[in-house]
Amino acid sequence: MRATLRDDLKTALKARDHIAVTALRSALAAIENAEAVPVDSPSPGAAEHGITRNEHFAGSTAGLGSADVERRLLTEAELLSIVEKEVRERSVAAQEYERLGRHDHAERLRAEAEVLSRYLKPTV
Repeated sequence: MRATLRDDLKTALKARDHIAVTALRSALAAIENAEAVPVDSPSPGAAEHGITRNEHFAGSTAGLGSADVERRLLTEAELLSIVEKEVRERSVAAQEYERLGRHDHAERLRAEAEVLSRYLKPTV
């Protein structure tokens, strides 16, 4: 799914489709955020290589590459869940903008939700 989102972002950028660009960038950023390892997680293998925390800087480590941590690998179901959440958030926000009389913002958010909802439908 991520590769499709990235490819479609490139296409949207070339087509100057601002709605699609905004929606796709947001979804990709949400995926990137979900893959991040929590800050308090120790670096894998750090202790085995004699790498210890540096007492001079809170949360820092010493040693070449000691702060490098592999990102989480998300399942297809997790990716789908993230995109569903992005669609849901836009739909809820659009309803609120509509209630407040901000029809232009509501329409933009509905259009973004529509772009992302295409990725929720099964491909045939």
